[in-house]
Amino acid sequence: MDRKHDGAGRQQRGLVTAMARTIAGAMAGAAALMLGGCAGAGAPPISTAEVAAGLESYHLGAGDRVRVTVFNEPTLTGEYNITPGGALAFPLIGVVVAGGRTIDAVQQELTTKLAEGYVNDPRVSVEVLNYRPFYILGEVNRPGEYSYASGMTVEQAIARAGGFTYRANEKTVFLRRQTGKAESAVSLRSAQVAVLPGDTIRIGERYF
Repeated sequence: MDRKHDGAGRQQRGLVTAMARTIAGAMAGAAALMLGGCAGAGAPPISTAEVAAGLESYHLGAGDRVRVTVFNEPTLTGEYNITPGGALAFPLIGVVVAGGRTIDAVQQELTTKLAEGYVNDPRVSVEVLNYRPFYILGEVNRPGEYSYASGMTVEQAIARAGGFTYRANEKTVFLRRQTGKAESAVSLRSAQVAVLPGDTIRIGERYF
């Protein structure tokens, strides 16, 4: 009888140990999920300046295609691509740095350089024909790269990507502007926020 009781005791202790391990594992998994959710939650809310940002403050970059018009100079007028290195190769004056600069700044540099012995009193106009794409990642049905459309909001971008998955956090998403490195949190219950070319939108998961 003592052997039977001893065996039963060891078996019971083994079951208790296994249950404890299972509970500990479940708690660790839950903690990991909570930490994962908090990682995105640490992003600061989008600033007023970023909400108000529009194409008037847009900075050119790789993938943009522009039309440069030099009035009364048809041989110089044409369409040009911004290279992956951010350069614009222009006749007569060579390479102009365009990446990371506003349209006005590039237009002024072209005007200044053409006036240096190439064109008398040059009048230059620069306009963007095709903007570079934006990106949407995470919990949407069709994440990926999308062509930019002027006036598009974050909500419209999500709809274009097939809407939220069932795991998505539908209250807050994260936006990284093409000019910045850090994400900002965007509440979908507040004012609409415009998407700009080159932006990255990330849709996180909900955990409760």
